[in-house]
Amino acid sequence: MIVLGIILILVGYLLPVPSIIVTIGWILLVVGLILTILGAVGRGVGGRKTYF
Repeated sequence: MIVLGIILILVGYLLPVPSIIVTIGWILLVVGLILTILGAVGRGVGGRKTYF
C-alpha cells in the first residue's frame, strides 16, 4: 500500500492527470503507514501483522 501510494503521488505530480490520483495516493500512503505501525507494535489488523 505504501509503495502504491508513493507511485500514485509521483504519477499525479509528474503527468497531467486529474488531482484525484494524488488524493488516492496520499490516502493509500497514510493507511499503509498506519497498518505498518499497528503491525510493528504487535496489534494485528484483520488477522495480519504485516501488510505489503
